Amino acid sequence: MAGIPLSDDYLVRRVPVVTYSLVAVNVLVYLLSPMSMLATWYGADPGARLCAVDLYLLRWAAVPAELLTGQPLGAEAGAFTDCSGEVAKWPWLSSVTSMFLHGDSLHLAGNMVYLFVFGPCVEDRLGRFRFLAIYLLTGVVASYGFALSEGPVEVPLVGASGAISGVLGAYLIVQFRSRVITLLLGFLPVRLPGWMLVATYFALDYFLYLSLSLSPDGQNPVAYAAHVYGFVAGLLAGLLVYRVRWRAGARLSDVH
Repeated sequence: MAGIPLSDDYLVRRVPVVTYSLVAVNVLVYLLSPMSMLATWYGADPGARLCAVDLYLLRWAAVPAELLTGQPLGAEAGAFTDCSGEVAKWPWLSSVTSMFLHGDSLHLAGNMVYLFVFGPCVEDRLGRFRFLAIYLLTGVVASYGFALSEGPVEVPLVGASGAISGVLGAYLIVQFRSRVITLLLGFLPVRLPGWMLVATYFALDYFLYLSLSLSPDGQNPVAYAAHVYGFVAGLLAGLLVYRVRWRAGARLSDVH
């Protein structure tokens, strides 16, 4: 992340129900998942817990090898786990479910902070249905973009980063004039133009994505490719939706 956003000065006209609902669902899914220590029903034994996590990810996470072939790997195929268990899965659906999974509380918190700060503005400017559609569609694009970049690897992709990057791309179109109070270096609050923070976020992710693609192993726990594809998809979606709304508004003005 380029910085930790704290607040946006855009005053929403109505309660951002979709944004708050997405935050709540992400938090709830994490608390109920085996990655959360609160989910004690998955067992206290470390080995059993690890298997529960692996099988959970195999069922709900997006795996590039599955997205590209359309065929589930299954635990019996030894996909990134030695644990046995029956796993039923539709690979295409995992590109959606993976958006609501997070590896740990820090991963969850980082994503939800960005969604909480930038989501209300985009939802207010574009409308609730359009905002939700952009969030989900850009998240799917991010998953498949990551799969195309990485190839048929058996690495689970989890997190809302791709979808939130899409929200940031749309934000750059619909409300780049806002100013955002941002925490730099973890302790220094500064008031920055929203476009500067969002553009820096994209530039940093794009640089890291290119750096990894040129490195010998090209492996990193952060899916920067998904961020880049999600952001570009959000940028294009924001342009399309905003232009359609502007032209519709212009026609109504001409009629009156």
